[in-house]
Amino acid sequence: MAEKRDYYEVLGVDKSASADEIKRAYRKLAKKYHPDVNKEPGAEDKFKEVQEAYDVLSDDNKKAAYDRYGHAAFDQSGGFGGGFNGGFSGFEDVDLGDIFGSFFGGGSQRQRRSGPMRGEDRYVQLDIDFMDAIKGKKTEIKINYDEQCSHCHGTGAKSPNDVQTCSRCGGTGTIRTQQRSAFGTFVNQTTCPDCNGTGKQIKVKCPHCKGNGYINKNITVELNIPAGINTHQQLRVQGKGHRGSNGGPNGDLYVEIYVKPHSHFERDGKNIYITVPISAVDATLGCEVDVPTVYGDVTLKVPEGTQPGKTLCLKGKGVKDLRSESYGDQYVKLDVKIPTKLSREERDLYQKLRFKTSKKDSIFDQFKKGFKR
Repeated sequence: MAEKRDYYEVLGVDKSASADEIKRAYRKLAKKYHPDVNKEPGAEDKFKEVQEAYDVLSDDNKKAAYDRYGHAAFDQSGGFGGGFNGGFSGFEDVDLGDIFGSFFGGGSQRQRRSGPMRGEDRYVQLDIDFMDAIKGKKTEIKINYDEQCSHCHGTGAKSPNDVQTCSRCGGTGTIRTQQRSAFGTFVNQTTCPDCNGTGKQIKVKCPHCKGNGYINKNITVELNIPAGINTHQQLRVQGKGHRGSNGGPNGDLYVEIYVKPHSHFERDGKNIYITVPISAVDATLGCEVDVPTVYGDVTLKVPEGTQPGKTLCLKGKGVKDLRSESYGDQYVKLDVKIPTKLSREERDLYQKLRFKTSKKDSIFDQFKKGFKR
């Protein structure tokens, strides 16, 4: 069996990390490796590894045990790494559920399991066009999800009177078994097989959902994509995630945006970049050109003597900030094109220009004079 990685290393946090830092690290990695989003080989295993690490480090009792004993604190087959040597003398009845519950949060988990539990969040990916990300739009996506039954409100029972306490576990959701040994009587707790840990049984099932507590549906969700959204940013749709249990609500749906590239525009944060070709004559004499922007053509004044690669700025023609009414800028890089084919008339003009400039040092002559060997 492969050796488990350190839980702090898995989440990429220090041992002194706060609960909020641990939670933020977990959410980032869970979104990255969630099977609904990441289809790469090994992503599901990494997602499970992240879930396991967070399950321990987010619980004060488990975290304390892990900080003291490492993985051995949760290895029931291998003991506790010597942390409890000599600790089993002088007692008669030991409740294993209490022992492991102090490390695994077993008691609180059983209480939560028998009550309403919120479903997990769900993550999907949506590809949108470049201009839709700039200007925003309304769109729709189709999803399949489990909607809580409106008749039984997730209980699975025809009426509230049809829900009764489990006769086998007495409503605790667990079964206690005893095992005698030379050290005394050990009491172990397992999930009740009759009620699956809910502590309740249904006499008459809901006819609408057939006792499931939910109805599987194909629905259309309307999304309002705001102007300025960028790749990896997410939209939240409340209550459209995975179903809850024991009457608990659904989790949320998170739609991660991926913006398709544009053939000419490039985006960097709030700024837009584009390369525009101009002729050598226009660069030399200066001119005005109608430059495409994400909002339409804008007249740009090219100054006389513009050099190849010169970048000019169009203020406020970039991307709208999601949190304010401010806009970025558009940067226009000028690509001065040298003609490869000349007409006879053009060639004559260039020859005349060369003759006039030959009486003084050319650009190359000036370069040679300043060149040192």
